Amino acid sequence: MLSEATRNRIEVLRQRYPEARSALIPSLQITQEENGYVTPEAVQEIARIFGLSPNEVYEVASFYTMLYKKPVGKYVIQICTNISCLLCDCEKLLAHLQVRLGIKPGETTPDRKFTLVEVECLASCGTAPVVQINEDYHEDLTIEKLDLILDSLN
Repeated sequence: MLSEATRNRIEVLRQRYPEARSALIPSLQITQEENGYVTPEAVQEIARIFGLSPNEVYEVASFYTMLYKKPVGKYVIQICTNISCLLCDCEKLLAHLQVRLGIKPGETTPDRKFTLVEVECLASCGTAPVVQINEDYHEDLTIEKLDLILDSLN
């Protein structure tokens, strides 16, 4: 169930667009801010708000990697595995993360500190390999740099 404050934010957002459906993605982001992920209940409620079917809302929510459909860790580590990052050994970084964290892409550590996500592109090809941790980009990575970053996270 969305809070009244969240519903109000979504309504204000909807009115900023000539076509209300254009506010769907940012509305899903707002619900994720409140719950930590896009809950099935939030999908139902947003569908009612926008006059859409829950399936239509879920189709949008499931398309974007920035929208989480299940609870995630405190730190969401998104590793790019597109061609530029592949050419710069992102596979070694991914393998290292899997061993260090003890999880595979799509999983969360038992302490709920880290979630690992493999993404198609982070649009930082000139500084590959790249990882996004929550909202922060970390570029030109090596295993050593990545370990320093992970060690700095509380």
